[in-house]
Amino acid sequence: MQDDGPTWLEKRQWAVRAHAAAEERRRAAEQAEAAELVARFAAEATRRGLRTVPLAARPYHGPGRYRTRLTGWYIDRARSRAVDADGRFYLLTVPASLRARLFGADPRPQPPPLVIGAGGRDGESVPLRTLLDRRLDAGDAWE
Repeated sequence: MQDDGPTWLEKRQWAVRAHAAAEERRRAAEQAEAAELVARFAAEATRRGLRTVPLAARPYHGPGRYRTRLTGWYIDRARSRAVDADGRFYLLTVPASLRARLFGADPRPQPPPLVIGAGGRDGESVPLRTLLDRRLDAGDAWE
């Protein structure tokens, strides 16, 4: 019996792994680019003297707002995305809880996307750079 090289299944598994690795590299590059945009935004907002505000989180479902220990700048009108003074990106939605209502919420920094709203059902998406530029251009009058 002679070895004819890799089987179809082995070739397919290799192709799937290669595709997954390429996708992970693409995602990491996009996240690095977006993180750089966010860091530059925070530095420019600080340089321009834009006022930071206490950031509040909202529950995934239902009414209400929860205090956080964060200060920074909201970057969308819905106040669901923000950048803190250290240049970290936050999604300000958290699970509803009595603990968060009483003691405040503690959202964690997230990797920022290059396009806000990409893949959403409403079809509304905006490049992160555009959103950050709009916020800088509006200054403290943004609110």
